[in-house]
Amino acid sequence: MGKVYFIGAGPGDPELITVKGQRIIREAGLVLYAGSLVPEAAIAEARQDARIENSASMSLEETDRIMQEHASKGEIVARVHTGDPALYGAVQEQARLLREAGIEYEVIPGVTSACAAAAASSASFTVPGGTQTLILTRMAGRTPVPESESLQKLAEHNSAMAIYLSAGNPMGIQEQLLAGGMEPSTPVILSYRIGWPEEKSVPTTLEKLAETAEQNNFTRQTIFLILPGKDSDSESLLYDSGFSHMFRKESNS
Repeated sequence: MGKVYFIGAGPGDPELITVKGQRIIREAGLVLYAGSLVPEAAIAEARQDARIENSASMSLEETDRIMQEHASKGEIVARVHTGDPALYGAVQEQARLLREAGIEYEVIPGVTSACAAAAASSASFTVPGGTQTLILTRMAGRTPVPESESLQKLAEHNSAMAIYLSAGNPMGIQEQLLAGGMEPSTPVILSYRIGWPEEKSVPTTLEKLAETAEQNNFTRQTIFLILPGKDSDSESLLYDSGFSHMFRKESNS
């Protein structure tokens, strides 16, 4: 029996896929990728004799049938997802069907768009002496969100947030975060198509979030970084000469 690997391809930049993920793609007999979000460049190193299929138009049953067909022949299957498979992916139901069929699988993590967006803007979610928490979330849409996890409730923590899958309602994001007590001046970064050639990051504030999204026509594939500690000038103690730890003694100079 072969093995199925769920591979996180990252947000779009083919160089952000892990070394392990790229190795599996090169070895696979079947490369099944989410073509609506994963660029062909991410799977460009697949074997010439590999079967390559775009799953964008396929149902769960169709993708499962193809994966089981190749795994049952002893082949490696590369199931390539966007970002990281653990975040807003559809791995759970695919994995269940593989377990029921007795097929081994493994998940290979990928760079999620929140981290790629922060890197593109040289932003930090956590701040020494300030927020130490990052919330990854989304607004309710076709997929519901528990009431206890509404943006208004989460905003009460005043921690950093990365809001996924909500580009269709930027005004709703703004209104809920303000209603939850966040300051109108809270720094925000709107990151569009991160990792793709047309990527764009636009800084703004919470009170201008919806206006900025509209001005830039960010209606899809946009992640919203809410950064209450962005303008802090506090510094970490890690490299402070007066801060000792197991690898360095305190310096008196």
